[in-house]
Amino acid sequence: MTDLDSYKQQLKEFYGNKTTYDHEKDTRHPLDAKILLEFVTLDSGQKILDVATGTGLVAIPAAEKVGSDGYVIGIDMTPEMLHQAKLKIAAAKLPNIELIEADAEFFNFSDSSFDVVFCCEAIVLFPDILAILKKWYGFLKTGGFVAFTCPPETAFMASLQQRIFAKVLGRSLPHILEPLGTPEKCRNLLNQAGFRDVEIKIEPSGRYRHLRDSRLSETVISINFKGNPLLSKLSQEQLNQLQVEYQAEIEKLATEQGVWEDTTKFFVRARK
Repeated sequence: MTDLDSYKQQLKEFYGNKTTYDHEKDTRHPLDAKILLEFVTLDSGQKILDVATGTGLVAIPAAEKVGSDGYVIGIDMTPEMLHQAKLKIAAAKLPNIELIEADAEFFNFSDSSFDVVFCCEAIVLFPDILAILKKWYGFLKTGGFVAFTCPPETAFMASLQQRIFAKVLGRSLPHILEPLGTPEKCRNLLNQAGFRDVEIKIEPSGRYRHLRDSRLSETVISINFKGNPLLSKLSQEQLNQLQVEYQAEIEKLATEQGVWEDTTKFFVRARK
């Protein structure tokens, strides 16, 4: 198994275990999906692609907006997520949604098939973001929109994780949030892919996490660094040291309220 295969497998397992994805008390996912949908005006009869559709947080309301004359395709490689989406679709009795279980990096549609391509929360996970943007550009009709969310490169303790890697390993690694981590980077990649009329809305947010919160203390190394080949060469001793150093730095940030975690999001829209 290659490092990339291992990374993809870890993604499937990570998201496959998120059975409370829609209902975690501090989750922003439903709100982010709502804001993203409001960022693009959908009309009756349009055809929509929702990449990494997950539990259908974008696909289901999009299907309601485009109506019976429209159509929504949601694609995701996590069967557990799609199962949750199917239950919600059945409960809503929506006949105009199709779900596809596949890796969106390698799944193709005909050129000019869609009016809008959405990707809520997941674009940073793709190994080659410019390549996936070019693919979506081809899927879109002329004048169609791509719309996605992504965090800034300083969110979710990313800067701290990079510092720990540099300290322990003597070198820095590109973090998963870097490629789209500033408005300028978003614009540049979209322009390189052929898009125009780029608009970016920044929604500041954050939360306090308790030191015992596993989501704070776990570095999720392979995912956050996209299965970088260096990771497979680390010894168990080095992995342990990374975790110890990371936990020590997290503890330095703790206050009576907990550790502040930046969860700011960019909402990005561009036209073909």
